Amino acid sequence: MTLHLHLQEIHRLSKFGSLALLLIFLLTLLTACSSSEISDEGRVFRLAISAEPPTLDGSLATDSISVNVLTNLMEGLAQYDAQLTPQPAIARNWDISPDGKVYRFHLRDDVYWSDGKPVVAGDFEYSWKRLLNPETAAQYAYFLFDLENAFEYNSGKLKDPDQVGVRALDDRTLEVRLKKPAVYFPSLTTFMVTFPQRKDLIERYGKHWTDPDKMVVTGPFTLKEWRHEYKLVLKANPHYYGKAPNVDTVYLYVVEERTTALTLYETGELDMVELPPVAIPHYQDHPEYSNMPQLRGYYYGFNTQKAPFHDARVRQAFALSINRSRIPVILKGGELPTASWIPKGMFAHNENIGLHFDPEKARQLLADAGFPKGNGFPKVTAMYNTGDVNRLIAEFLQAQWKEHLGVTIEFDSQEWKVFLDRLQNNTPALFRLGWGADFPDPDNFMNLFLSSSGNNRLHWENPEYDALVARGAEIRDPVQRQKIYDSAQRLLTEKDAVMIPLFVSAMNLLVKPYVKGFEMNAMELLYIKKISIDPKTKPTH
Repeated sequence: MTLHLHLQEIHRLSKFGSLALLLIFLLTLLTACSSSEISDEGRVFRLAISAEPPTLDGSLATDSISVNVLTNLMEGLAQYDAQLTPQPAIARNWDISPDGKVYRFHLRDDVYWSDGKPVVAGDFEYSWKRLLNPETAAQYAYFLFDLENAFEYNSGKLKDPDQVGVRALDDRTLEVRLKKPAVYFPSLTTFMVTFPQRKDLIERYGKHWTDPDKMVVTGPFTLKEWRHEYKLVLKANPHYYGKAPNVDTVYLYVVEERTTALTLYETGELDMVELPPVAIPHYQDHPEYSNMPQLRGYYYGFNTQKAPFHDARVRQAFALSINRSRIPVILKGGELPTASWIPKGMFAHNENIGLHFDPEKARQLLADAGFPKGNGFPKVTAMYNTGDVNRLIAEFLQAQWKEHLGVTIEFDSQEWKVFLDRLQNNTPALFRLGWGADFPDPDNFMNLFLSSSGNNRLHWENPEYDALVARGAEIRDPVQRQKIYDSAQRLLTEKDAVMIPLFVSAMNLLVKPYVKGFEMNAMELLYIKKISIDPKTKPTH
């Protein structure tokens, strides 16, 4: 019996709440699991991911699961250090023009793809222009709109990709021309959408270029196996330019429920696990427990084109009727309640911004919009992706809106890929989402809701907001920059109130004592190449 069947059976038993049967089955698993995929042969690291990665195409991925996998398969011009400062990676260094608008990245000459072919500057030029190509339909295309003519090319106003501000001067030099200085630009080169790509393989294999037998990479691990809805297997890349990884094999098991993942951790089948809220109090004093606030905001968004949320008064009422102070009590993981969007720990955070709890004002606004005490309010179904935290927050919001507004909101839970597809193609009137920092600068949180952003699910456009965010990206004076982002946040969360910030997330992990070199950081970046397994302290089955 394989671990795949074990996981399926655990999901089935957990779903139907059969605790006795689950315990019996786990005892059977412990004695029966001797397959090579979870053996102690070699240096193996085992981790659960909460869903199947929708894609491993760096130009098309938008979710944190895909990002975490790609971060270990691919590397780009730069990579973060422990302080989240971009450091040279495939680029050995870079020059910046005095006006801050021209970058020249000088590539190392010892970097190879996993098939042995040298990595050249043209691989970056191709990748960046593919991201911007309107035919790619990349939701992250806006990420490179700081480049000359990038927006014009992506929007179809300009047909010639050679006019876009990125080009390979030779195999070792990549030149980037910006429309205006961007104080955060080196950080962009750490993110997956800027990683190099192989034109020859993408053109040869099309959408199958990310299949394990076709995908070539630049990072510390290769994609050895991808058994959909079950697991991904990564193997150390023998052509990696940096120090060889400390583990030979990485198993990434798809385990939707954190409670199931915790069971697998407790029975020795996983080396690290994210705790479900219900288990956090039990483990807070455990030596394997770690906690850290994240640069990740959790929010509910409105489709502003769907009634009744086309009316700002209704949106404001929904935001004002939530007592966020109860969220840490519900989730138990050190979450930070917030009514503002830029997270604590990031420049331009301002806790005084946002619509804080005021149920009396909320009821008045809802009455002004034509729904006194909730009377006549239409049927609304909010959507979230399946998960313990999302379910608890949905139940909390449902109760808050019923208690303080007299409104009954139904909730619909969807599997991750279905959820993302629905957001893209038929956005619900009300939905939950989160945003984790792609780079540690407020622009990354604020440009999410630009009218040109492919990740803006709100169907909201505000030229004043767009102008403020654009101005904030180029201002170096921190006092002036703070004022600009304060104004933009007030538009977003107060005046137009198109989304409801709820809390800043925290990471709550259990890590086995034999796992060495693991570094927590506020961006949830997991560099597996730094992790090692101590065979002296790891128990054997």
